[in-house]
Amino acid sequence: MPSSVHSQDQDQSMMDAAPQEQEQYQEEEDLLEMEEKRIVVLPGATETAASFQFEGEGHTLGNALRFSIMKNSQVEFCGYTIPHPSEQKMNLRIQTTDETTATDALQKGLDDLMDLCDVVTDKFTTSRDAFNAAEADKMAS
Repeated sequence: MPSSVHSQDQDQSMMDAAPQEQEQYQEEEDLLEMEEKRIVVLPGATETAASFQFEGEGHTLGNALRFSIMKNSQVEFCGYTIPHPSEQKMNLRIQTTDETTATDALQKGLDDLMDLCDVVTDKFTTSRDAFNAAEADKMAS
């Protein structure tokens, strides 16, 4: 196997980065968000039913976000579509009960999806570190 698979030296998380670098990354992200709107509410939206258009996204985010949003008991319907394969756009439709808004359901779905990604990352990192430690023990023996 390539050495990069077992090497932790090349892995660097945001927590490993210097605080100045983290501030720089945050400033760059803020600048990008101001330059372009990646999520647009499509015309015809109401408080409990809205369609959102995501720029530069596809099936990967669409299906994961739909799954995450549908776990919310206050959501009656959530579905996504890719309007045309040649366009990098994904439309997401959310309909909720009167207890919440479509925008709140979207925010909760995004937060839940980020939490799920954090859990997967933590489990992967723990397993990788355990594997690398076991391999190091084999090499030392």
